[in-house]
Amino acid sequence: MRVVIAGDHHGVALKSRLTGWLTARGHLVDDLGTHTADLADYPPLCAAVGRRVAAGEADLGVVIGGSGQGEVIACNKVRGVRAGLAYSRFAVEISRGNNDANVMVLGTKVLGDDEAEDLLALWLATPFKGGVHAARVAQIGALEDAGRLGSAGQ
Repeated sequence: MRVVIAGDHHGVALKSRLTGWLTARGHLVDDLGTHTADLADYPPLCAAVGRRVAAGEADLGVVIGGSGQGEVIACNKVRGVRAGLAYSRFAVEISRGNNDANVMVLGTKVLGDDEAEDLLALWLATPFKGGVHAARVAQIGALEDAGRLGSAGQ
C-alpha cells in the first residue's frame, strides 16, 4: 500500500516511528515532512497529504499534529478526502468501517506513541462495510460537488 504521511512540529518523532513501522510491514511511505521540531504550520501539510490521496498518488494518508483537531478540519477541506480523527479504537473503527476514511489524523498531545501505533494497525486492518454506508459516503461526495444535500436530506 502507498501511504503518504506528514506532521507538524508536534508530530516529528511519532511520524518517524510510524514511517518505520509502515515500511517494516511492506508499505511504501512518502514522508512530506516536517522533519524538524521548528514551528511548522499544519494546513499546507494537510493539503499536500490530501491532494496526493485524492489524486490517487497514495492509497491512504496519515497526518500528525498536537490535538489533531485543526488537522482533521484542514484535511477535510480537500475534495475527495474523508479524514477521521483517531483518538480511540471506536473512532478508528467508525472512520474506516462506516465512513471509508482515506486519511487518518493523530494527535500527539492525546495519544501515546504505542497507542498511536496500535490505532494505525487497526485503521489499516479495518475494511469499509459498504451497504448503507456506501450510500452515505456518496452523499458526502455530493456535498462536495453541489454544496448541499438533495431534497431527501433537507
